Amino acid sequence: MPLALQINNHYKSYEHRYTMISGRFNFFPFYIFLIRNCQSNFVNYRNKSSGNSVKDKQQKGSTDFMKRKIIADLHNHTTASDGEYSPTGLVEKAKELELVAIGVTDHDTIEGVPEAIQAGERLNVQVVPGVEVSLAFRRPYFVGTLHLLLYFSKAFLNDEKFTNWLTEILSQGRGLSLIQARVNAINEEFGPAGHYPLLRRPLEVDELTSYSPNVTRRHFALALSEKHGIQQKEQINQIIGNNSPAYIPSGIDISKITPFLAKYPVFRVLAHPAAGSFPAETQYKEVNPPIEIVEKILPEFLDPRVVGIDGIEVFYPGHTHEHRLLLLQWAETFRLVTTGGSDCHDPIHRPLGIDGLTREELEVVLTKLNHQVA
Repeated sequence: MPLALQINNHYKSYEHRYTMISGRFNFFPFYIFLIRNCQSNFVNYRNKSSGNSVKDKQQKGSTDFMKRKIIADLHNHTTASDGEYSPTGLVEKAKELELVAIGVTDHDTIEGVPEAIQAGERLNVQVVPGVEVSLAFRRPYFVGTLHLLLYFSKAFLNDEKFTNWLTEILSQGRGLSLIQARVNAINEEFGPAGHYPLLRRPLEVDELTSYSPNVTRRHFALALSEKHGIQQKEQINQIIGNNSPAYIPSGIDISKITPFLAKYPVFRVLAHPAAGSFPAETQYKEVNPPIEIVEKILPEFLDPRVVGIDGIEVFYPGHTHEHRLLLLQWAETFRLVTTGGSDCHDPIHRPLGIDGLTREELEVVLTKLNHQVA
């Protein structure tokens, strides 16, 4: 079969998966990535080697990334943070997609987890409790936020010391004080009397909290677009991106979470480490730093005195084939469990089930989690 036709067939299989999930397929930049990625797959396949490392195994069957049967999606958001699905709605969608398990990992809150667990018990979908922790970094080479996924046993939801302490820690990285500080900085720089007057009127805090009490960067983008008429993505990024003069990173200092991690056996995963190096504009790239920056900070995540990650999110829609191979090397080198998820936020642009884990990969994660809890 000609290479072009093979590539087209691989794209069609992915298009079918995406269409089934979201009901449409208009993700043009992602389409370009897939075509390039499939080309890379077949080049690697023709150049396969005979070694036994993770990289060699993946190169031998380099189309496996496209053929993986996903039965679990461990990275998702609900209306408890900046997702569009309610916790129950997310589980219902998972059932519709025939997913066996999902993670509920809202930004800096566990409020949506109990409802999701109840829905999961009713619909026979395993819900893995979790949270995506925003960690703020201020380094000479990087000012911004990285994300840490924490997964834990359902039993901890009945432990008030656990839930209260975690909630108190996470609240320090968000809340009204951070929202107000960001709004003030945006108005100072981009308001009608600012240095770059892109806003016709000042941005207001209640324009953000009307979306969710747990305001994220996505809510800032929505407010700028829907309530201030700024439609160009470049202008929105100019206002709220990492390079904006008004940028104030969300999240807590990494030292804030260390005592909690030292006390509780939670499963720790570095989230989407290569998303910032995605070669095209996409929702998954957002304002994540390039992988070279993540690699510089990686020793802090690996150090058990600081975080001591157990896993790394390899299977992610915003990771290219080459980056997945690199992350698999990291996992092998540092003996990390490989995890994955779609980072679902909505039914169209960031849908559920577009990436995740196979049954074998899920079993490794659950075994590791259960072992830690035991």
